[in-house]
Amino acid sequence: MSLTLLLPIIFCASFILTMVGLGGGLVFSPLFVLLGFPVTTAVSASLFLNGIAAFSAAITYYRRKLIDTKTAVPLLVSSTLAAPFGAMLTGIVDIRVFSGIMALVVFLAAMRMILSANAAATSREPNIRSRVIGGAIIGIVVGIMGGLLGIGGGVFIVPLLIYVLKMPTKQAAATSIFIVVFSSFSGFVAHVSLAGTDWGFILPAAVFSFAGGQLGSRVMAERLKGRAIRQIFGVLLLLFFLKLLQKALL
Repeated sequence: MSLTLLLPIIFCASFILTMVGLGGGLVFSPLFVLLGFPVTTAVSASLFLNGIAAFSAAITYYRRKLIDTKTAVPLLVSSTLAAPFGAMLTGIVDIRVFSGIMALVVFLAAMRMILSANAAATSREPNIRSRVIGGAIIGIVVGIMGGLLGIGGGVFIVPLLIYVLKMPTKQAAATSIFIVVFSSFSGFVAHVSLAGTDWGFILPAAVFSFAGGQLGSRVMAERLKGRAIRQIFGVLLLLFFLKLLQKALL
């Protein structure tokens, strides 16, 4: 695929996914692999562009005061510490069984996201204690699942913030984006230290990813309502459910 087609796809993925608390990696990595990129190049490029899109969106969300740093920091720390334990479980737990269970959980979360109409109305501002303790517990869960499945945690963070901590939808998406910035770039640095990356591709692509993140974050902050964000995220969760189901059946 030529850059004239690939770069607009990168822009669109960044635009859509930053509106709901993701950076674009849900699309980038499988797309690059399908296009014939070496796996190491696909993963490192995906992480870098994911981080750029998330960073771009986080700038807007921070200025709009949508990021809950008191929840994000303990979640970020605990998920980072828990991820290696999830990776160690890979050799113990039957990954197909676990993927099947996770597929069911993700499917139920997707249905709730798509069909719920009153989550925003029942959301409340969590107190400091629940934000710190709840954020740490969510981080541990996300870290273990991410380490075990080898995926980013953004698809789990948003539903948990909304339905466990009762965080408003926009704030949950913005807080997730803030966390994705750190997880993406830390993963990118690790991959680059092990294998090179195609800077000639990812630097021009980063411009489109940054622009998509800017537009997506502005549309979310100014135009989208909580229910619309949940429905878009629910559709993305359904796609992730199919990916998990495929992993469970193979």
